[in-house]
Amino acid sequence: MSYYFCIVGTQDQPLFELEFGTSKQGGDGVARFSQEARQMNPFIVHSSLDFVDELQWTNSQMYLKRVDQFASSHVSTFLTPTSTRFMLLHLPHPPNTAPQSTPSPNSFPPFTPYTSTPASTTTAGRSSSSSTTSIPNNPTSPQTEEAIRAFFGEVFEIWMKAIMSPFASVEGKLGSPVFRQRVVAAGKKYL
Repeated sequence: MSYYFCIVGTQDQPLFELEFGTSKQGGDGVARFSQEARQMNPFIVHSSLDFVDELQWTNSQMYLKRVDQFASSHVSTFLTPTSTRFMLLHLPHPPNTAPQSTPSPNSFPPFTPYTSTPASTTTAGRSSSSSTTSIPNNPTSPQTEEAIRAFFGEVFEIWMKAIMSPFASVEGKLGSPVFRQRVVAAGKKYL
């Protein structure tokens, strides 16, 4: 699965952005977004903010789970007490895919988040329960939801430590390489 993680401030401005891939079940930790998907990810996450704004008043939980879906991308959200939003766009990889180097000029649909292989070469025909419920293959499974919740919990702790610095602002960009490194480590640990 490929992930795009974004911390969005109370004024709907991005404070931190990171792309990474799954490290579980043999993943290499590299995001497999196509160039077009890489450009669309911030827009997809930003469009999900309307749903988050509605849900924050009807739900007392900090982890709002999956709040939106666009094509095969899913957006999960964690809401902090300061109304800063942690948004995670996750895109499952179809089996045997590689990143697309150049987009095809007449591809349909216009937004293709990954390069797919013909159905005859995929492993979709297998009936293995472990492959359908593992984190890289099923973004709606309970295991995936629990892994994302744990990831958000750890990133929340890291974020709290970062903003408690007297030189940091809750609405300021998080450009610290240590913060980025710890978020990447949390992604490898849980996702």
